[in-house]
Formats: sequence, structure tokens, C-alpha cells
Amino acid sequence: MKKHGVLNSQLARVIAGLGHSDKLVVCDSGLPIPRAAELIDLALTKNVPRFLETVKTILEEAQVERAIVAEEMETVSKATFDELSCMLDPVSIQKVSHEQFKELTRNGGNIAFVRTGEATPYANVILVAGVTFD
Repeated sequence: MKKHGVLNSQLARVIAGLGHSDKLVVCDSGLPIPRAAELIDLALTKNVPRFLETVKTILEEAQVERAIVAEEMETVSKATFDELSCMLDPVSIQKVSHEQFKELTRNGGNIAFVRTGEATPYANVILVAGVTFD
């Protein structure tokens, strides 16, 4: 049995398999997910687990070179955006409209979706994998 880190076997497998520029979507409970996409559904009930705690756990194991969020997150869910920005620092965050974000999740070559129980508007991020060597 694994002692620490990501204990969910699906999520641990996906993180271990990420290659440079692969995209992992961490989303709230309301983001539309394409039927054919790989879904790691962590949602248990409203706000369990939370978006930010899920992202934090993923960032402890995954190398991320950039992130993409909906620009609406910064204004509508400012506290979530601010905390996400701190977690990702110094990784650059690209902001796109929510419609563009949804389009990227439909056709953006994403490896998998990690659905949380989050009920905060626009609590979604596309994490773009980096490399661990210089």
C-alpha cells in the first residue's frame, strides 16, 4: 500500500504518465466533460473534495510549466484565483474567456479530467506538464 502522495490509483497513474506539454484538467463539479474523455471523478458531494486542495496535491507530484484558466475566475471567484496563483507561482497563468476555456477542454488534447466536488464558479484549470530536467 502506498504511504503518501496521491493515493487514488487512477490519478497517480495519470500523473506518472504525463509527458512534456500534456494537459490535465482539474475542474469543478459543473464543467462539461466530453463523453469520450478519461475522467477521474473524485466528487463525493458539494465541495468535497475542494478544487484548491486537489490542485495542491497534484502539484506536489506533477511538474507544471504553465496553466490556463478562465479570465472570469479572477473577477467572480477572486479568492480562488488568488490562492491558485500563489500555488502555481512562478508558473505563468494564461487567461482566456470561459467559452474559450470550454472549447480547449473539448478539443485541446487533454490527457484526463479530474472532477472535484467544487461548487465555486470558474474553479477550473488546465495544467500543462513540464519537464523535470534543465
